[in-house]
Parts: sequence; C-alpha cells; structure tokens
Amino acid sequence: MKNINKIYSVILLLIITSSEVKAQGCVAIRQFSGIGNAVGQGNILEKGEWNISSNYRYFKSFRHFSGTEEHPNRVANNTEVINWSHGVDLNVSYAISNRAYAVVSLPFAYNERSSLYEHGRNSRHMTYSKGIADMRVGAGYWLLSSEKARKGNTAVGLGVKLPTGDYNAQSTFYNVGPGGTPEVRPVDQSIQLGDGGWGLIVDAQGIWNLPSNFFLYYDGFYMFNPRNTNGTRTNRGRASEGIMSVPDQFAFRAGVFKPIPGIHGLGLSLGGRVEGVPVRDIIGDSDGFRRPGYIVSVEPGLSYMLGNFTTTLTVPVALIRNRTRSLTDIADSTPDNRRHGDAAFADYLINVNLAWRIPRKVKEVFNSVD
Repeated sequence: MKNINKIYSVILLLIITSSEVKAQGCVAIRQFSGIGNAVGQGNILEKGEWNISSNYRYFKSFRHFSGTEEHPNRVANNTEVINWSHGVDLNVSYAISNRAYAVVSLPFAYNERSSLYEHGRNSRHMTYSKGIADMRVGAGYWLLSSEKARKGNTAVGLGVKLPTGDYNAQSTFYNVGPGGTPEVRPVDQSIQLGDGGWGLIVDAQGIWNLPSNFFLYYDGFYMFNPRNTNGTRTNRGRASEGIMSVPDQFAFRAGVFKPIPGIHGLGLSLGGRVEGVPVRDIIGDSDGFRRPGYIVSVEPGLSYMLGNFTTTLTVPVALIRNRTRSLTDIADSTPDNRRHGDAAFADYLINVNLAWRIPRKVKEVFNSVD
C-alpha cells in the first residue's frame, strides 16, 4: 500500500502540473491554478500535513486560426501576432483530514506581445505585462476513505478565483497617438494579468489502478465568471468590441501513467486535454470582446520522485486549435460579410513542477526546536 501511495502522489502531481491553466495564445484562458493544484497530495497526506509546490509554464503563440483553418500567410508575410508567456505559481495545500483538503495558489506572470496592427501597422513593436495574476482558494473532498481506495479514488471540489490580477495592465503603443506619436494603452486581453471578476470553480479529479501496473488519471473544471464586462478598453474598431468581456473557462484531461521498472521513482505518462473559453457564459451576460475557442492537445509527461520531493515535466502538443465565432462576430455579420475573428495559438506548452510533501516527522522536528 505504501508503494501505491507513492505512485498516486506522482500521478496527482502530474495532474497538478498540467492543470494549472494558462492562456495558450490569444484565446485568453486566464492564468490561475485549476484542478488539483497541490490538492491531490491530500489523498496521501495525513490530517494536519502540508504540500508546497511551485510550477513554471512557458509558451510562444504565433499560428493564426479562424475556426480550425490556419492562416499560414500571416507568418509568411510577417504580420503574425506573437505572445511569449512565462508563469510561476506558488501553491500550498493542507490536509484538513485524510479526505478533506484546502489549497491556496498565488500565480505570477510575465508576458511579451509583438505585433504590427496594434502599432499603426507601420512597424512591429512590443508590449508587456507582469505581476500577480488571479489567485485561487479552494477545498475538496475524496469520495472514498483510504480503506476503500486501494483501486482508486475521485475527489470533487469548489474554489473561488479572486480578481487579484491587474485587468487594466498598460504598455506603450507606437504610431497610434496624435500625429503618429506613442500612447499608453491597455494591453491586449490575452496578456492581461487578470479579468476583473470573481469566479466560482467546480472541479473533479481521480486516479484508478489498471492492469499491468498502469494507472488512469483524469481531472476537469469549469469556472463560472458572472461579471459581464470589466471596463477595460480594447481600442478595437468595432463598437461592440470596445470593452473587454469577463469569460467563463473550462478544461478536461485524462491519460495513463506507468512506473518504469528497474528505475526507482521514475514514471511516464501519456494523455489528452481540451481547454478553452466558451462563446457564452453560463451565468450572466456575455457582452464585450472575447476570443472564444478551444485547444485539443496530446500530453506526454515525465516524473521523478526522491523521498518527499517530486518533479514533473509535461509538454502538451496542440492537435486541434479552433477559434470559434464570438457573439460580436455573429451580431456584426451581414449576408454579404460573415465575420469570424482569428486568434493566435501555440504549438506546445511547457510545464515544470517541483513539490515538497511535509510529513509529520518533519513537523515534529520543527515543534521540538520551538
């Protein structure tokens, strides 16, 4: 049972690493920690124990799509929009009991965006954003007790996304002011640090034993963002897209994990994931500008555990990228002009996670020092 718990901890960290969702391009999947973020450890932690982890993510988006159709001419003509995004999450989870857990996640981001159209279409320039993104506070509960969970378990959770990220981050835009002068404006929605709304997150995650020492893992979430728009101007030409929307967000993942025989602590995983922004919110209105769409990816992963420390690497590679039609696209279309905006997507996303499980004996040492 002890070995199974170690394997569970590695797989759950794979879930943690890859579920800390972040925008993968102009489809603004907001950076915050999603399902199981340092939460899965609650399945193997005893009451009162902690897990501390840090996750780093990187991507470069530059391939433009309308629907599932790519526009390779954008790259060929050097008119593509390029986003470089770096994110770091600091996560702390606490085992309230052997089945209940709580988690706090504080994300930081640094983004760069290179474009022509935002700078008078005369020359390519960069805009930037950096700082704290929207944090998450949540809790969850494993449905089976440890005695009944030898073949697997599923957890359900609720969380709140706090509007701690700047949703009106600004940078210098060139050739757009009077007489072609520079002007300070809000950056594009895809590199804003937050969305300005309080969000409600419902989630689930699980792991189950399979034959031949394989393990099935899965997790998913939906974030309800009831706020309609946040007041941040887009400086876009259409009046219907003048203010940024505060969209819902979703993600689902599943895959298999296999420990490598003969190499203690090493494991491989392979799964798939879908994540995106819907056209309409489930709760509240959906006015303003958003780039709805979704990404379907294949997700290989590698993990290594040494004692109470675990590191994981996952690299989701995009298979399907779909920038769906927004409500403003539909409303502003005519029989002679069917509007369908585009968005830039990344080819892949890099996730690296480091985690430290703090067992009771470490806590006892700290207490004895006090």
